[in-house]
Amino acid sequence: MNKVAGQLRIAAAEAEAERRKEQALATARELAHRLAPKTVARNAWEGAKVKGADLAEDAVDAVKQRPLAVTGAVAAVTLFLAREPIRRAIVDIYDAMTSDEEEAAPRPAPRRSRTKRVEDK
Repeated sequence: MNKVAGQLRIAAAEAEAERRKEQALATARELAHRLAPKTVARNAWEGAKVKGADLAEDAVDAVKQRPLAVTGAVAAVTLFLAREPIRRAIVDIYDAMTSDEEEAAPRPAPRRSRTKRVEDK
């Protein structure tokens, strides 16, 4: 009977080894799937979408809490970005409002490039 018990233990050990081998292969397949470039890119995209939605929601909440401050900040940025067209418009309005009898100061010539032009021979 001792021989039979030994064979049963060997068979049980072989079955356990086979089960663990299958478990390790399944884990390896799962890791390969998780680390595949397509899966990594999809997960990164989903994370970015969620983060973007959270940021947008926070921005809407901030605007609801302080609408005047946000309006002022947007106006300041707009004025900064449009400063040259605004300046030109004011100069044009001023020129249009000055009378023709007054001697208008000569307008400065437009700036020229510092690079010399090479003329074709």
